[in-house]
Parts: sequence; C-alpha cells; structure tokens
Amino acid sequence: MYETFYHNLTNGVQIVHRQTASPVVYVGLMIGAGTRHELPEENGMAHYIEHCLFKGTEHYSARQIINHIEGIGGEINAYTTKEETTFYAATLNNHFRTTLHLLADMVLRPTFLKRETDKEVTVILDEIESYNDSPSELIYDDFENLIFEGSTLAMPILGTKKTLKRISKSPEYPLDWMAQHYRPERMVLFVLGNVSPKQVIAAAEKELGHLATVSSSTSVSSPSSLTSAKERIYRRHTHQTHIMLGSNCFPIGHPKQLTMFLLNNILGGGSMSSRLYLSLREKYGLVYNIDSQAVPLSDTGYWNIYLACEPQHKDQCLELVHAELKKLRDVRLTSAQLQRALSQLQGQLAISAENQENNALAMAKQMLYHHRAPQWQETFAKVQKITSEQLQEVANEVFDTNKIATLQYA
Repeated sequence: MYETFYHNLTNGVQIVHRQTASPVVYVGLMIGAGTRHELPEENGMAHYIEHCLFKGTEHYSARQIINHIEGIGGEINAYTTKEETTFYAATLNNHFRTTLHLLADMVLRPTFLKRETDKEVTVILDEIESYNDSPSELIYDDFENLIFEGSTLAMPILGTKKTLKRISKSPEYPLDWMAQHYRPERMVLFVLGNVSPKQVIAAAEKELGHLATVSSSTSVSSPSSLTSAKERIYRRHTHQTHIMLGSNCFPIGHPKQLTMFLLNNILGGGSMSSRLYLSLREKYGLVYNIDSQAVPLSDTGYWNIYLACEPQHKDQCLELVHAELKKLRDVRLTSAQLQRALSQLQGQLAISAENQENNALAMAKQMLYHHRAPQWQETFAKVQKITSEQLQEVANEVFDTNKIATLQYA
C-alpha cells in the first residue's frame, strides 16, 4: 500500500495526498457544496457554477483553460452531486504546480462573463432535454424526489428552465452563492501521484493559503425517513416499463454502512452472480439489466433497485424482487455463502483500486466527511468482520416492505 499524507492549512482547507510511483498525477478540489445547499428558487446553481467555471477566470479565457491542460496531454473534468462539486485534472507529474494553479484560479477567480455563460445555459438546457429523453437516467431523479419529498435533496441537480433563467441573469448571483458556500473549511485538495508531500503543501499554501475563513455558517435540514410505503406511476412514452423501488438506509460513517454495502453487493450490486440478476435475468429471462445500489449521504442515505421490462412482465418482476428481499430478511446466509460473498467483494475492491481516477475521487470524498482516507485493504478488513446475523439484521431493518417506495414509468 502507498502511504497517505494529511495536512490542514490554517484556514481549514484539508489536504489528502497519496504518493504513488505513477508518472501521472491526479489533482483536484472537492467542495462540500451541492444541490441540497440551494434554495428552491436557485435550484441548479451548483451545477451551473460547475459549468461556468470553465468559461473564464481573471487570468485565463475559456479556450486557454482547455488548451492549458490538453496542450500537455492532460485531462480536466468536473461534476456536481447533491452534496459536492469537484474539479480535477490528470497530467504528468512535472505539470503538477501549473495544473493546481489553473484549478485554483477557476475555483477562486471566475469571471462569469455573460457572453460566455449564456452559451453554457443553452448547453445545460440541452443537457436537461437529453436527460428527459433517457428514462433509465431520469428515473433516478424522480425516485430521489419521491424518497426525499419536501427536502432540498429532492431537487434535480441540473435545475429547471425557470431557475436557470433566474440564476444566470448576472454574475453577482453565482458569485454571492460561491462566497457563501465555497469556504475553505469545506474544501479538500486531493493529490494522487509521484509528487512529494513537501511539494504538495508548498503549492497548497501558495494557491489556497490566502483564503479567509468565513464566520457565518450555513446548514441544511435533514430529511425525514419514510414511515410508510409509497407508490407513484408516471405516464411516459416508453416501450418498456421502468421500475425503481427502495427506501432509506444509512449515512456516511454509520456503524451499519459497511454491512449495507456488503448486503447490497449480494442483492444486486452490479455482478452477474447477484441474486436479482440470477433470478430475473438468468432464471426467468424477464429483464436485460437489473441492479441495486446503496447511496450513503452525509446525514442520510437510500437504497434502490432498478429494472426495465416488457409491460406484461412488470407484476412478475416485482414479485420476484420482493421474494429476494424476503429471502434476505428471513434466511440467514450460511458460512459458505458469506465467504463467497466476501471473496467476491475483495476481488471487486482490488480491481476497482487499479483505477487511479476513482481512487483519487474516493480519497477526496472520504476526507471531506471522515477527515481521513483509508485504502481498500483497510475497508475490507472491517467488512470481513461482518457476520451473517448482522446482514440479516440490516436486511430486516432496511428491506421493510411497509417502508418501501415504488416508482413506475408506464
């Protein structure tokens, strides 16, 4: 395992750095500000800012930002979630300092020139329409709306045509939002590559050390959990029936989070040997894809199962899904089944760890919420201690049929 280094600047910016032997360095800034930090009338602000920060800074034009990275063979990217906005790049190690300087300039000194941001509004509107044309993607937004109804977590990341028109009127609106939410104590600088800790700290001090701490704080309310079953059907012009069902589960860092992680992997976590896949796809041939996921957030979480099938098969599919959930609630895994599940997960974690981009982003998120970034071996060592009894206990807690929400596109 490579050693992980931690450091905090005096203004609160957290630094996590893992020194590897790779000639490629991943460097980025993750900010704990996303969709749930928006007001309803400014929905889409975090995602709008993510786009517009590529459109020019006090020192770089939009074209210069792209050319600066791609001209040296690097890659630059960004994304927005319900709770974070992340900007990062991959370049050769010897370009680390200039790459961090560019990213810091984007995050700290954007200009929001209207002639540029107006173009980006058109791009985002097209992104919204593209999303609306993809039921397998749109259903995730609608399901979160169902699960977190009444909370800002229910709002779509992309925003709406109405809110985009409002937030793009002038640069003052997004700049004020950034001043409120892009605070140093919410920032994580992450670096993965063959760069020394001394180099990382020196560069961080130069680029981020001048940021002033902000005395005012903002908070978000925690959404309530489902107390009864919910069902919603949307009429959409789709050939297949798209179905998603699920409920609340555990937040990041909860003692049962890793148990839920293993349980989800057994249920439908993306492999062809998962119980849902073996039943609905292999045994009955009712679906092409079916999977499940567990999504932990800072103070809550949820799990879901997604499938698409021919309309005449939807009732049978739902019956089979609930049969698998019941089996996990009622029947404890044998020792052999548990060991097989652990071996499978160990291999998946090891293979996933070969993707350095994913490692860098996971490292940043762990730092943002845990203030440390364990490597996969440390995480798996904890998973190995999970018992069949604990898995059954969590299954009965989270797969309670009286608290499951079901959404259909029919």
